[in-house]
Amino acid sequence: MEKNKTDFLTGKCLIAMPNLRDEYFAKSIILICSHTTDGAIGFVLNQQIKDFNFADLANQLPITPQYPVEPIKLHQGGLLERIRGFVLHSTDYIKNDTVVINKDIAISSSIDIISDIAYGIGPKENLIALGYSSWAPQQLENEIKNNTWLVVQPDNELIFRTKDEEKWQKAIDELGIDISCLSADSGHA
Repeated sequence: MEKNKTDFLTGKCLIAMPNLRDEYFAKSIILICSHTTDGAIGFVLNQQIKDFNFADLANQLPITPQYPVEPIKLHQGGLLERIRGFVLHSTDYIKNDTVVINKDIAISSSIDIISDIAYGIGPKENLIALGYSSWAPQQLENEIKNNTWLVVQPDNELIFRTKDEEKWQKAIDELGIDISCLSADSGHA
């Protein structure tokens, strides 16, 4: 009897193959937060927004911290709903709207977490993303079969503490492979 899997790649990271030429996803790393038979949703972890930061976001919301807001980078999590905010964070912070991805990573999207971060009482580690990425049923599986993505088990170091420009290479290094030896061709043994 086949086991009914419902979380497939949830909690894993996709690493863009070097041959991925899509302007947005080239050299990207994406945390998959939900992957079921209905499709997948994830967040790009290494696409920093250059012209808008956390202080700008806090100023647009009804948040008035007592002291200057810490300079936190915002990330473009994907091409869908690019103005909707999500916070990937450590599991030391859990509220009613929080969805726990695994034992180390959760996601929240309420204004409360933004306020708590601004006031210095939010999660110990966080990555704030505007927008998300999604795949239709079987789309992600087909992209993996066609050598678009590699898959790695991430840790908090990779997600929260590694510099954006170093995340892709660090994820490749965690696989222990020489990227120059990878083929862009798909196939079956």
